[in-house]
Amino acid sequence: MKKVYTLLLALLLCLAVLAGCGGANEENKAQNEQDKKTEQTDSGEKKETNAFPVTIKDAADQDVVIEAKPERIVSLIPSNTEIAFALGLGDEIVGVNDYDNYPEEALKKEKIGGQDFNVEKIISLKPDLVLAHGGSSMGSSADGLQQLRDAGITVLVVNDATSFNAVYDAIGMIGQATGTQKNADEIVADMKSRVAAIKEKAASIKEDKKKVYIEISGAPEIYAAGKNTFMDEMLTIINAENVVTEEEWPKIDQEAIIAANPDVIITTYGFYVENAAEQVLSREGWQDVNAVKNKRVVDVNSDIVTRSGPRLVEGVEEVAKAVYPDVFK
Repeated sequence: MKKVYTLLLALLLCLAVLAGCGGANEENKAQNEQDKKTEQTDSGEKKETNAFPVTIKDAADQDVVIEAKPERIVSLIPSNTEIAFALGLGDEIVGVNDYDNYPEEALKKEKIGGQDFNVEKIISLKPDLVLAHGGSSMGSSADGLQQLRDAGITVLVVNDATSFNAVYDAIGMIGQATGTQKNADEIVADMKSRVAAIKEKAASIKEDKKKVYIEISGAPEIYAAGKNTFMDEMLTIINAENVVTEEEWPKIDQEAIIAANPDVIITTYGFYVENAAEQVLSREGWQDVNAVKNKRVVDVNSDIVTRSGPRLVEGVEEVAKAVYPDVFK
């Protein structure tokens, strides 16, 4: 009988040891899975890498399969480039648009052309991912994108964003495609938080709501920012009124703007026209417009109010300061 008890005790001890080993194995397995989702950077920080392959429905309605984390990326448009750099992908970017000017590191990358990108040049860079743009998926550019696909290069068409929500989606899509989803989520969360803070401040503006005119191209061919643009959404965020009611980027009838009598005028072309604001202040026939009489004409950086990337929130902040300097100091 004593032998039976001894055997039972030994069996129970073995089971306990096996159970402990099983638990440890499960913990190790879970840790290994987590390790697969991160990689060590040179600075010692861990950078997230999503599980691959991933399939993404892009803006061209294509199911794009990305087999592994991209190591060589070409961006066809400045907004995608800014997003990719913000996601920490500077080392992976091997080619950019001729007009890419931010961040400074983008200026050192190989150029692949402008709107009519150089297909042969892109292929020579041997990318495993090309970040295209919704505006490039139509017309003549569509043929170039297909040539890249035919060459075995993965092409992801990112949406042609005209709203903040669409920009958030674009950042998320590029994050998912490049294994940087966590970074993308953090960028979007920061943008939303900053916009919410601006809205909260603007909510205090009740009686002195400003009428604003945003001019994107000066005389003689004058164009402005109308509805369904980032700048119109920015004016809504800061509790101001856009005097331009047409859609997108209409050519302006000067008499209509004079009659609308905006309180503030914002120009966005000072980067290529000297003294843009001063030109509006001295424009013939505009001397009785409130913004001109009160010298409330301000030039802002076009890129931060038109480019669909993380810096859009800086654009909102600059527009807010230009329209309501006392509120947004």
